[in-house]
Amino acid sequence: MMIWTAKFSRKKAVAAVILMGVVMAVLIVLTGRTASEEEPIPPQLTTNSERVAYLQSLGWTIEPEPIETFQFLLPATLEEPYLTYNALQIDQGFDLSPCCGKQISRYTYAVKNYPNRSEGVQANLYICEDIPVAGDIFCTGVDGFQNPLILPKEAS
Repeated sequence: MMIWTAKFSRKKAVAAVILMGVVMAVLIVLTGRTASEEEPIPPQLTTNSERVAYLQSLGWTIEPEPIETFQFLLPATLEEPYLTYNALQIDQGFDLSPCCGKQISRYTYAVKNYPNRSEGVQANLYICEDIPVAGDIFCTGVDGFQNPLILPKEAS
């Protein structure tokens, strides 16, 4: 059996306590200053005017009333074509995965400012529990397309 003993004077004990307090304070300050990437709070889009304002904040000029409103139940697990579509959504900061098995509302608006297209372009905005979870800009027809909802920098 080993016994360790140490002699401390009152001054050394006070100095040790103060030193430990300073070290703890420095650790608290340093951990409090670390850059933490907090996810932005998604907007609540409960009304049509909030949805229109959201699309306008992304740079789109749209007709204020939706062309179509559609509700559907997202499958419990994403399979094609949802997997391919969700890849487009993840690239722009959305994700359908948390909404699997939930009710989705799709609002389709006419877009008036798509580059080099004066008409025929529409915006889809998908809402789950009042939060935007997906979106795209599309045009049907022979020269149709489907692009991300986020307006490209060169087009803005």
